[in-house]
Amino acid sequence: LIQILHETQETIGYLPLEAQEIIARSLRIPLTEVYSVVTFYARFTTEPRGKHIVSVCLGTACFVKGSNLILERLERKLGIRSGGTTEDGLFTLDSCRCVGACGLAPVMSVGAQVYGNLVPDMVDGILDEYRKKEEAAS
Repeated sequence: LIQILHETQETIGYLPLEAQEIIARSLRIPLTEVYSVVTFYARFTTEPRGKHIVSVCLGTACFVKGSNLILERLERKLGIRSGGTTEDGLFTLDSCRCVGACGLAPVMSVGAQVYGNLVPDMVDGILDEYRKKEEAAS
């Protein structure tokens, strides 16, 4: 079940109820079982996510060095709260407890790219890089 959910989310981008119903029927298990797995694991989402996942570390080292200010700046710049996705579907903003780069605190990641030693004024430039890449690609 977990492998199928993972592959489905990778293909669609999230796990809407319709997909969960199809999976339940195909595996001949109750929809409640599928839904309980989807909602238990934080890696699964029932809502569409942005093309770029921005995650701010709120672990101790990062928080002490101001990651909360980074998160606040991102929320203002993107016009969403943590857990939300921009209307254009470009960014989803999240937070996490540790990226494993405490020596670079505070850090945030955009997809697999980690940005360290951040100050709030750096956020706009980082997001603008991704917007420019999207514009160039289209």
